[in-house]
Amino acid sequence: MHAALGNLEMADPSLSDQPPHSPDVLGVRSRARRSALVLVGLFIAGALSLLICLGVGPVSISPGITAQVIAQHLGLPVTVSWEAATDSIVWNVRLPRVLMGAAVGACLAISGAALQAMVRNMLADPYILGVSGGASTGAAAAILFGVGAAFGEYAQSVLAFLGALAAALLVFVIARAGGRVTSLRLLLSGVAVGYALTAVTNLLIFSSDSAEGSRSVMFWMLGSLSLARWNAFLLIAILAAVLGVLVMVFGARVLDALSAGDEIAHGLGISPDRARIGFLLVVSLCTAAAVSGAGAIGFVGLVIPHLARRLVGARHRVLIPASALLGSLFLLWADAFARVVMQPRELPIGVLTAAIGAPFLLLLVRRLYSRQG
Repeated sequence: MHAALGNLEMADPSLSDQPPHSPDVLGVRSRARRSALVLVGLFIAGALSLLICLGVGPVSISPGITAQVIAQHLGLPVTVSWEAATDSIVWNVRLPRVLMGAAVGACLAISGAALQAMVRNMLADPYILGVSGGASTGAAAAILFGVGAAFGEYAQSVLAFLGALAAALLVFVIARAGGRVTSLRLLLSGVAVGYALTAVTNLLIFSSDSAEGSRSVMFWMLGSLSLARWNAFLLIAILAAVLGVLVMVFGARVLDALSAGDEIAHGLGISPDRARIGFLLVVSLCTAAAVSGAGAIGFVGLVIPHLARRLVGARHRVLIPASALLGSLFLLWADAFARVVMQPRELPIGVLTAAIGAPFLLLLVRRLYSRQG
């Protein structure tokens, strides 16, 4: 317990009684400056990547032209020197897509970072709550059987969003049935609900007579940003990413305490059960927004938080924004690669993220066993 309290003191100088110029405090300030520089660098890299990725695709467009097209739509004085087709590609097709990719990457990354602290498990990711299974069931019902046809072209996204929220609610109810929302109950409930809903999704696919519909469901389950448009779901994903980052940054001290253990949290006057319920709500909303807009893109919520920890450390005050920026950056380039690697067909993003995330996961497990040894 004393060791964990020491870690919390190092994470937050306000908890320490060290003199203002002691070596420990100077070290914390040095790490804070380094973290700030990393965050600024990631933000600049993300902005440049967004501009470059707008030009990547079957029709290549220079960053200068994409910047001018965006400026012209924002009402800035720009001399139009491009064709109408270029304007439509940049503004109506690619800009919503890259914005959705950035928002989805941020949502999944911060959700993974928060969950790994909540359940104290480095292998936890947002889909462990069964949200992906619920979204897949909703999307399959909409694609294969026309459920939610009243929502028109948004039926698939609406059903996926509602299915994801329903799955998260079911996980909470099951975990809460024992009286306390502990890490183990949360994990077991999420795994059970996820497997059950995956079975329901497979049953829907098996029961359908539409080969094209089944193919569409499988493509959606692998993840894709091809359906991103200027609509409410893009706004929901962006708001979920921004609000998720703000809530988790303000609750960073609570996440630090949860990652140190329930006894430490109680000692600091924090109720672990209430904290988990609150963060579970935020994580569920962020993951539901991400999955409803882009499908089940795996490994982002698992891999990115670990990379962010290597860059800025384990303090959630900087880990959360670093994870959001790194997740956005990762998914932007993964989507750009997916658009061009198998032209004229598009490769599902989930294939790329799994190809990158699986070796990283094996490396993580190897390091874990080497430390235990």
